[in-house]
Amino acid sequence: MNKPWDSTSEHLLRELAPQVLGSIVRRFRDFSAAEDAVQEAMIAAFTQWPQEGIPENPRGWLIQVASRRITDQLRSEISRREREAEVARDADTIAPADIEPDMDMDPDDTLILLFMCCHPALTSSSAIALTLRAIGGLTTAEIAKAFLVPEATMAQRISRAKQNIKTSGAPFRLPSPPERTERLPAVLHVLYLIFNEGYASSSGAQLQRLDLAREAIRLTRSAKTLLPDNAEVAGLLALMLLTDARRAARTGPNEELIPLDKQDRSLWDRSEISEGVELLTAALSKGNVGLYQLQAAVAAVHDEASRAQDTDWPQILALYELLKRVSPGPMVTLNHAIAAAMVHGPAKGLELLKPLDTDARLADHYRLDAVRGHLLEMLGDHERAIHHYRIAAGRTTSLPEQNYLMTQAARLAEKKTQ
Repeated sequence: MNKPWDSTSEHLLRELAPQVLGSIVRRFRDFSAAEDAVQEAMIAAFTQWPQEGIPENPRGWLIQVASRRITDQLRSEISRREREAEVARDADTIAPADIEPDMDMDPDDTLILLFMCCHPALTSSSAIALTLRAIGGLTTAEIAKAFLVPEATMAQRISRAKQNIKTSGAPFRLPSPPERTERLPAVLHVLYLIFNEGYASSSGAQLQRLDLAREAIRLTRSAKTLLPDNAEVAGLLALMLLTDARRAARTGPNEELIPLDKQDRSLWDRSEISEGVELLTAALSKGNVGLYQLQAAVAAVHDEASRAQDTDWPQILALYELLKRVSPGPMVTLNHAIAAAMVHGPAKGLELLKPLDTDARLADHYRLDAVRGHLLEMLGDHERAIHHYRIAAGRTTSLPEQNYLMTQAARLAEKKTQ
């Protein structure tokens, strides 16, 4: 008897996506065609299962539907190109009727797919889109909606990504240990970017896109299961959980942004904080502290403060000084300046911001002006703070961020007239 569709069914379908894709890719040896076929099977499941119920063997059902789609495509290619009879017989041997749905499963499939989707031949934006589709099970329309681009644009991006993988000739197997070591940072970076876009959307009317944040956490959990001894994978998962724990307190009833120091901390998810701290503690005990572990440690310090004024800023400053050595970059410099301002005063923070004015990676980014505005306000220079808040508001494409920054400027302007 088929099981009814409920709130956990969509999650099940997302989890099955990489398993089914792995099975189809290994059988047909064509990532692009297999990914298209699995997407069609996923869409069919989203359409049929709510009405008909979940099959007794949902994975087998998806494999059969996807195999039928790709076999039909293969036969069409054979017919059009008039291939030899032997090739046609090969296609017949892999028809859905011959499939054993419970066979041909490899626990490393998700990890293999993660490495394929984060292939060095792909740009970060293409890798993110392909990861969400192939492993996350999201449709092209869902991904396009999340990133506020037309579906046709996203479809082209995904198509180019798959073509690049095909051209690269990457086999469907786990990379060798040296390759894995070389490419794992790219995999983790893509998962990190997916989470960041979900937690603090770069554009649009919503501050957060919960579907992306949750998908990033789910995929990182999968990576943690497959690489249980890797401290940076654990560090990334800890960072996501410790950050996501504040989600409910970050916005008000009208989607307005609530900064960290003004949040109702009773709304923070204590179970996520506990899990994140436990993961981080275990990861740090292994030595070789990396980028994500240090960022998770910063998040943990914030989460463990019962009030904003109890935050251990000297510890956060020390962590950012470590981060500057482990993974230097403009965003680390920016955050280090904030921590320094909280410990040594706003003048010190403003001094540390100066090198970023000539850094092309951040010189025109709204966050630089937003932070400068905040530090100038702390210093009591309200006129210049208003100026930088307004510049920042004009540069961000996130409406909640824009509204928050304009509100800050208006608040200070009102003070001047009083």
